[in-house]
Amino acid sequence: MGRPTIRDLAMAADVSVATVNRVLAGSGHVRPPTMQRVMAAAEAIGFYGIGAIHSRVAAARAKYRFGFLLHQPSRAFYQNLAAALRAAAGRMQDCEIDARIEFLDDLSPETTAAHMVALGRDCDALGVVAAVHPLVTQAIEALQEQGKPVFSLVSQLSATGEVHYVGLDAWKVGRTAAWAVHHLCKGPGKLGILVGNHRYRCQEMNESGFRSYFREHAPDFTLLEPLSTFETRAVAQEMTERLLREHSDLAALYVAGGGISGALAGLRASGRAGGLVVVGYELMDITRAALLDRTLTFVISHPLERLADAAMAGMVRAAEAGPGGGSYTSVLPFEIYTAENI
Repeated sequence: MGRPTIRDLAMAADVSVATVNRVLAGSGHVRPPTMQRVMAAAEAIGFYGIGAIHSRVAAARAKYRFGFLLHQPSRAFYQNLAAALRAAAGRMQDCEIDARIEFLDDLSPETTAAHMVALGRDCDALGVVAAVHPLVTQAIEALQEQGKPVFSLVSQLSATGEVHYVGLDAWKVGRTAAWAVHHLCKGPGKLGILVGNHRYRCQEMNESGFRSYFREHAPDFTLLEPLSTFETRAVAQEMTERLLREHSDLAALYVAGGGISGALAGLRASGRAGGLVVVGYELMDITRAALLDRTLTFVISHPLERLADAAMAGMVRAAEAGPGGGSYTSVLPFEIYTAENI
């Protein structure tokens, strides 16, 4: 048999000869999925012009630069999230995405807002993890006026859909954590709660969902007032040690926000590790080890690959639609881990 012809390629791709000619010439409009189909067919039949088709497909792909503003680079969760975002950008077939990721050590509203505005100057859309604050809201409004969509990741920045959101249903997360504590504790007792910062809507809802479950199903438990860790390991360790010192009969600890590494350190330093039920967030090296040695009982985790894919797809859709393109919200199912299924 001779080498495959343009007609052979058209038949293999189930398109017209004219469409194949347009792809080869780079002239006229051919939809990206159709170009992808022609390229796949060319590879399958060994078409001689595969190099030219690759070039045309690459040139026709829309190009976007998306900015992401995440928390401290020292925190494993945000490094894992950054890796997932980069991988998701590379998986996009119909467009080319330059993912520009920045980490913030200083999480103050002033610093967050300033970095959002600066990052937005060179990006088509932004994905941010941030606390709700008037300065952050002002930065979002300024970016939206410039036609730059803003996506809140992990923690919602608006309850009304004005800011796109990709993450978990924090209310369900909190109630699920409460269900675990209720069923794993040997009997009613005192429950400690650590919260990073109540201005993170996800943490506020985590705690609210947790409390609502106990009000409804187990009112004989005593829920202590939450202690703030300010998203830092050292403070989380200090607050954990304080809870254990002041409440020798503490039955469980719920880490509803940042500070899981400090909480684990505090439990181990006190000698109470394994002696009470502990629920925390995100499966990573430190929580995996804590599940195995029984310092940690139950982990609720973001499905990072799905979160990153949903964020990329939503940001592309929002960038293509432009202002007034509607709200994009993707609420993902969360993952649950114990020592038996990691």
